[in-house]
Amino acid sequence: MRSLITHFLHDEEGATAIEYGIIAGLISIAIVGVLSGTGGLGTKLSDVFSYIKDKLAAIVMT
Repeated sequence: MRSLITHFLHDEEGATAIEYGIIAGLISIAIVGVLSGTGGLGTKLSDVFSYIKDKLAAIVMT
């Protein structure tokens, strides 16, 4: 029984999974931060697509 507890305390496989989870969480927070906000990339992309949509609609109407 003592060897099982010692083995469990020295096992680091779960720690690696937790570290990957923390890294994935931080990356997702960074992506949300870049894409959101008034000056964020998401707003700029939306403006570009709106511009393209308006130009295409103008071409189709003529």
